[in-house]
Amino acid sequence: MTQPARLPLDAELIARARRLAQRAGQPVVDLATSHTTVAVERAMLRLAGLSGADPDGIPWVNRLLDAVRSDVGIAHGAALPVFHSLLSEGHQDLTLLAHKAAAGAVTFTMPTGAEADAAREASRSAVAGGLARVDAGRLERDRMVGEIGDPPQRPWIYLIVATGDIYEDIPQAQAAARAGADVIAVIRSTGQSLLDYVPEGATREGFAGTYATGENFRLMRAALDETSRELGRYVRLCNYASGLCMPEIAALAGMHRLDMMLNDSMYGILFRDINPIRTFVDQRLSRQIHARAGIIINTGEDNYLTTADAVEAAHTVTVSQLLNEFFAHEAGLPDQLLGLGHAFEINPDLTDSFRMELAHAMLARQLFPDCPLKWMPPTRHMTGDVFKGNLLDGFFNLAGAMTGQGILLVGMMTEAVVTPWLSDRDIALQNVRYVLNACGGLVEDFHPPADGFIARRAQQVLGEAVELLEKIVDDGLLRAIGEGTFGIMKRPADAGRGLDGVEKHAEDYYNPASDLLENSSGEE
Repeated sequence: MTQPARLPLDAELIARARRLAQRAGQPVVDLATSHTTVAVERAMLRLAGLSGADPDGIPWVNRLLDAVRSDVGIAHGAALPVFHSLLSEGHQDLTLLAHKAAAGAVTFTMPTGAEADAAREASRSAVAGGLARVDAGRLERDRMVGEIGDPPQRPWIYLIVATGDIYEDIPQAQAAARAGADVIAVIRSTGQSLLDYVPEGATREGFAGTYATGENFRLMRAALDETSRELGRYVRLCNYASGLCMPEIAALAGMHRLDMMLNDSMYGILFRDINPIRTFVDQRLSRQIHARAGIIINTGEDNYLTTADAVEAAHTVTVSQLLNEFFAHEAGLPDQLLGLGHAFEINPDLTDSFRMELAHAMLARQLFPDCPLKWMPPTRHMTGDVFKGNLLDGFFNLAGAMTGQGILLVGMMTEAVVTPWLSDRDIALQNVRYVLNACGGLVEDFHPPADGFIARRAQQVLGEAVELLEKIVDDGLLRAIGEGTFGIMKRPADAGRGLDGVEKHAEDYYNPASDLLENSSGEE
């Protein structure tokens, strides 16, 4: 991908920003590596092969973990008590064990000595089987891309499809791909991030989105594989690994060969009031799984600018990008899988708004040259005037072409009016195709002056980001989040949804998924 012109940014200031982000983020990593959550333990059980749900729709992983938690807690991890019971009491498999546990017919205990060793080995072998599925999916993606080919251009065109009914989503997604979309994102049903379980099976009802389930993942991936072969380019599938089941959804995505996942370190904290510690613990394992699966993560900095002013709060986006970069690298994600987010959200009525948008976009592109940045269209200042909206989306597309963005989300002129119709998507895709085709390699020719407005604005935002990082290092990231630093949402570390599902590791804590993923190279 051709890189845009470089702004005369202070190299030492950039290096200092990264050092500060590491210092700000390390205490959170220390928290994540010394705590577990119910979702982390359920993700381990899913990788070990447990699936399905009871007649009430509650997944067996929930039923089994609830019984373990009731008997011995999760501070030691669920692997040893579960696999000790499996080995010592002659249960056929995890599913049968979960059935009996849900009926109260099993009492879990912590094994010691040789029994603990046997349970550890059995759990490790079972989880390795799940990771083998993840590895096979990554190899299949590589094979298909090699055979069929990637989209011929960057940025990749990213389009959202979600009706609530997976069987309606499929033909819409295939139609969108035929019309030019390179990435299909199936947005989740409103409120799914607050469910402390993952629904089971194919779903046909959802509000403003479709439930993320393993079966829905499988169905959509199979359909897009068919369309990829038809079109002669690999169409990528995106969903959402966030909320109270973040690591579980990451595991399902890896096992069903999704290609991208929304996975921001702070989105659930700020916009869903999920406990910060719960979120940071869950997101670390989810990112380790994504790294193993070769899944590109997309972060959510664009959301800050839907609540905070896009000019005054521009530096908070840069700070979050730097923190997301540190957390991603620490979990094993390389730059090529790190789709950092930012957005075209400055009030269009402001003088020089487009020049500032270019400055912010160029700053992100220069700070993260090897990342497939995800560039988000205007939403906050869309008024329902579809003609003005289509024009504003055209300017957004132009900024993306001029600054070398990696993933361009298609803006909808009907934003804030209706859930888009197929005809709306077609008009929006025409807008994207026209701008990208007309601009061609404009990124090669766009060279703002070193002492001009764009360069000065980018340097200003970088300086403000460093000042904020210095304050965060002094005060602590959890306190900064609690004080409303990002997106003006105040989320203290001792509150929020899911806190009761967090436990500090006991001295003998063991989780084979964490153990196998810790230094994962993508192969077992």
